[in-house]
Amino acid sequence: MAQALRGPLSWRGLPSAWSARRLWAWLAALPVLLILGPVLPGLYWALAPVLAPSVWQALWSDAQWPLALRATLVSAGLGSVLGMALAAGLATALYPGPRWLAMQRRLPLMLSVPHAAFAVGLLFLISPSGWFARAVAPLAGWLEPPAWVTVQDPLGLSLALALGLKESWFLLWVLVAVLGEQTVHRHMVVARSLGYNRAQTWRLVLWPQLLPRLGWPLAAVLAYGLSVVDMAVVLGPSTPPTLAVLVWQWLSDPDPAMQARGAVASVVLLALFLLISGIARWLWHGLVRRAAYPAGERKAASHPPRRGLHQPLWLVGYAVVAVLLLWSLADTWFFPALWPDALSLQNWMQVDWAPFGTTLGLAAAASLLCLPAALVWLEWGPQRYNALLYLPLIIPSLPLVAAQYAALLRLSADGTAPGLLWSHLLWVLPYTVLTLIGPYRAFDRRLMVTARALGQSPLGACLRVKWPMLVKPILAALAVGFSVSVAQYLPTLFAGGGRFATVTTEAVALSAGGNRRVLAAQALLQIVLPLLGFGLAALLSQWAGRTRRGLR
Repeated sequence: MAQALRGPLSWRGLPSAWSARRLWAWLAALPVLLILGPVLPGLYWALAPVLAPSVWQALWSDAQWPLALRATLVSAGLGSVLGMALAAGLATALYPGPRWLAMQRRLPLMLSVPHAAFAVGLLFLISPSGWFARAVAPLAGWLEPPAWVTVQDPLGLSLALALGLKESWFLLWVLVAVLGEQTVHRHMVVARSLGYNRAQTWRLVLWPQLLPRLGWPLAAVLAYGLSVVDMAVVLGPSTPPTLAVLVWQWLSDPDPAMQARGAVASVVLLALFLLISGIARWLWHGLVRRAAYPAGERKAASHPPRRGLHQPLWLVGYAVVAVLLLWSLADTWFFPALWPDALSLQNWMQVDWAPFGTTLGLAAAASLLCLPAALVWLEWGPQRYNALLYLPLIIPSLPLVAAQYAALLRLSADGTAPGLLWSHLLWVLPYTVLTLIGPYRAFDRRLMVTARALGQSPLGACLRVKWPMLVKPILAALAVGFSVSVAQYLPTLFAGGGRFATVTTEAVALSAGGNRRVLAAQALLQIVLPLLGFGLAALLSQWAGRTRRGLR
């Protein structure tokens, strides 16, 4: 009787339902294991020098170490705080309302600008000979650039500004998704109906609920700020550079002693991330305990926010693209002229288009490979391990890049196209899953139950019902994965072994003293690729919803 209740367990015929679920789970986990699995032994090979006390002693005695650490803490800390402050201020002032919706429509354009291209554009804006100084020059009587240190300053303040502006758009994108939930809107309506003004509602009701949900995105922002190299090369200090750039230089050195020092310093970056995250979590819990029971005092309604509150943030983004376009077309442009003397396409004739083709093919392959892996994982994979997929986003990237490089060296796959493609998958896959997981969870499961009741297999139900209905999120995930691959700098340098040039590596290389006009053109190409990806996704989404009312 008990055997009959449990069902057949014969391996000769069809497997039981439980065994089938396990089989599907293993199949779903296989692509993820192929992407993440080699990183684990790579971490051991790359970080083995950590166990040698002499390497730690060499790190502490290095003269560049203290100043590099200071610049890293200042740029990453201030950048994260500034990004969160901008996003929080805009959300508090504009949500809900038409200006919030207008800002929401502009976010994809801002997010499509890669970090390196944004850093180059900001360099052209705020440098002593930049566009802002040229605008002030007639009023100040300047005939030559002022002797100001506005970029590559020793403390990394310009890098912190760039990180804060760029990451505020990412945090706003996260807030748009969270504030779109009906529960959050109802809580605001109830609090306002009880007499609390806008500021009180956010401070007492909404932010205590939203900040814990922003923990992982904020961790990703901090991790990126600690380990960023491409933006730090463009805007950060150079003598000494930030710790991440120093680690990159040490790991790229042919001397094994310097490589060991870079491995130890990358562990220091990881320890810094864990320490800062732990302190922030402790401070948050202390604040929650102190303010667990608000007094309930109502205040008069605050004045409505000014209409132009969010405009400066967008103007900076538009100015970055505009100054890149002007420099790419400029023939001669001497200080203090605000506009070029003449415009020409000669700069574009000097552009090497080979990196553009390499980037296009690499990003397309990475996004197309990660999409089925993400769909299969979300459908049949063990969802309790989702946090493992997000680890590349929330920890500094340098230890992971070093682990990838060590694994590729052991496999003799460094400097090969498959090795370079695999190095990009580690970052494309988490963003693809992150983009799809919300729509996937919101999908009505009753539709799948109906499809199975009509005789469809699990895979057939997905192919004929679920995935066609999720075509818009799937196309958005493809565009996001494509843009993430375009922006990868460190994996391309290490895994590619210098044999593969992309628009990102070319832009960063040219920023070290190359032709500004060619640099602007290369940075624009880096912006064009994500825009093409998002534009194509939007067109395909519109075409897919033309004959389907529910997808419009």
